[in-house]
Amino acid sequence: MNPPNPAAVEEAPAETPPPRRPSLRLPRDRHALVDNFFRFQSLFGLVAVFLIAIAVSPVRNGENIFLSSGNLANIVRAVSEIGIIAVGMTFVILIGGIDLSVGAVLGLAAVGSATLMVDSGMGILPTVLIVLLIGTAFGATQGAIVARIGIQSFIVTLAGLQAARGIARMWSGGLGIPIAYGDGPKEAPEAFSLLSGSINGVLPVPAVLFIAIGVGALLVLRSTAFARHVYAIGGNEKAARLSGVPVRRVRITVFAISGLLAALAGIIHAGQLNQGSPNDGSGYELDAIAAVVIGGTSLAGGSGSMGGTIAGALLLGILNNILALNNIDANVQLVVKGLVIVAAAALQKLRPRIS
Repeated sequence: MNPPNPAAVEEAPAETPPPRRPSLRLPRDRHALVDNFFRFQSLFGLVAVFLIAIAVSPVRNGENIFLSSGNLANIVRAVSEIGIIAVGMTFVILIGGIDLSVGAVLGLAAVGSATLMVDSGMGILPTVLIVLLIGTAFGATQGAIVARIGIQSFIVTLAGLQAARGIARMWSGGLGIPIAYGDGPKEAPEAFSLLSGSINGVLPVPAVLFIAIGVGALLVLRSTAFARHVYAIGGNEKAARLSGVPVRRVRITVFAISGLLAALAGIIHAGQLNQGSPNDGSGYELDAIAAVVIGGTSLAGGSGSMGGTIAGALLLGILNNILALNNIDANVQLVVKGLVIVAAAALQKLRPRIS
């Protein structure tokens, strides 16, 4: 049997490749531009709010009230406590957790500061060390419960909030403890009042502490193995554990840092208000979380920056200040702050993924 003539065999038509789906990726240069915008969203937002504040600020005797040195000092003074708490909150949120107890720990630390100096007659150094130790131990205990038992941090720190408030009320008898300065009984050392002062009458001492802590935390997140472990746990805890990251130890450490900084904010709070009350710090945890979210840190963990948190805290401080200067109703202020927080969270969802 003769083989078929190759010329007589019809060539099968070439198979048409399926149509390519349109790419959703931006051109490289535009993608980099958009990514940089989202990366520095908190800084752009801070600049925008600052410029708006200048434009809408009341003017008195030809001077822009918002830009006055006294008003700017008041802003950074008011931001300092929330900012310090927000620094610790950033570490917690980066691992995918949350700490609702920080406001109550601030109140506990304020009560402890006043009680130890006024009622127990302790000096400043032992008082500060004991209060910071209490805050660190409180945070570490919460972290251990989260890490070893596996309870959600939301539940653990919500219980911690109640516990810290209860301890503060038992310690103070449910009353605020005023701090008077002097060398006699029931008086605190005069040096503690420096926390309500300023350097050269310009930069408030609490703001200096906030800046120092913020810069230190910024360096830690940029250049340490601990920071890489924090980001790894927030990005993918299972993969981090398989890679040898000490997940439990890092979780405990992160919550300990949050408790330590909340206690420091409580010491500053007592120094600024010259009292320690078990109700101090109520709602501060929400403002701290808001500063972190506005700063661009993802509540899912694994993504964010300390610089963004610092900018977010300042943005909230400026927003509160300019609304107050314009005599905006307090309830309206809450609505505006809520809208800003939602807008910041929405920007996180809109951020394009890098492929």
